[in-house]
Amino acid sequence: MNTAIKLSAYGVALVLVAGGAMAIGSAVGPFTGTAGALGAEDAARGDDHSDTVAGAEQNQPGGLASSRGGYTLTPTRTTLEPGANQPFTFRVLGPDGRPVTGFDVEHEKRMHLIVVRRDTAEFQHVHPTMAADGTWTVPLSVPMAGSYRAFADFAPTGGDAVTLGVDLAVPGDFRPVDHKPSATANVDGYQVRLSGDLVPGQSSPVTATVTRNGRVVTDLRPYLGAYGHLVALRAGDLAYLHVHPDGVPGDGRTAAGPGVTFHAEVPSAGTYRLFLDFRHEGEVRTAEFTVSTADASRVPAPQVTSQDADGEGGDGHGHG
Repeated sequence: MNTAIKLSAYGVALVLVAGGAMAIGSAVGPFTGTAGALGAEDAARGDDHSDTVAGAEQNQPGGLASSRGGYTLTPTRTTLEPGANQPFTFRVLGPDGRPVTGFDVEHEKRMHLIVVRRDTAEFQHVHPTMAADGTWTVPLSVPMAGSYRAFADFAPTGGDAVTLGVDLAVPGDFRPVDHKPSATANVDGYQVRLSGDLVPGQSSPVTATVTRNGRVVTDLRPYLGAYGHLVALRAGDLAYLHVHPDGVPGDGRTAAGPGVTFHAEVPSAGTYRLFLDFRHEGEVRTAEFTVSTADASRVPAPQVTSQDADGEGGDGHGHG
């Protein structure tokens, strides 16, 4: 998760990324231009579509916009150096335009920051710290060039959870990666198999089963209040989806492995990239999967034995 600077290639990549970002922004961002003019005409006729716009925003998946529900994600800078361990800082501005300083604890943290390259070849889940003035800071190292998306996942004090997203640029030779469908991931000697159906428009259970060296893992350690933390991103626009774990460690019914069950609700048919963070023997690791709703019903439930758990699958990411 070294790059020679090739400005010409990077420039082309930025043009393509900028074009894609403009297309996405026009689809999901605030209404301006012609739409604004039409809104003015409606207002002159006494029509009010504010409830419709607000409802559309609520139904929109998280992370597609930098501003939502009156809150705006404002990074100090949007260009990062490849390979360098550098501070990344940002603020969340509230409806009054001032930095927000009150945040509820969600999954043991007041702020979750997900940084992912747009082809999802690079993924990081980190937890910044906040200064008194509302500035969040986290050391960040992005080893590969390309266009990235940063997601701030938080809940303002007393409010609903919000996920905002901004694009970041990392100069260098960008070589996009394609991901083949895979419900099995291998990371640091662990194998994780994903079973279950992703059903558009409804909550559906998916289970990740963890084995190591051919044996089931039954002593996972809690991470962010659960035995695993799952992030789901829709391929193409990287819509960020909230996925909730089933049960709580220590509740008397939730086992510490090998299976960890989540409830995922995907908004549409298509392909999704799933990233599972799990902790074992003091270290957090990330297993990644590529699953299509069209193929979800054909993903078999894992048949795990203590004798044989080998198999091919996608790579995973470790946490330092």
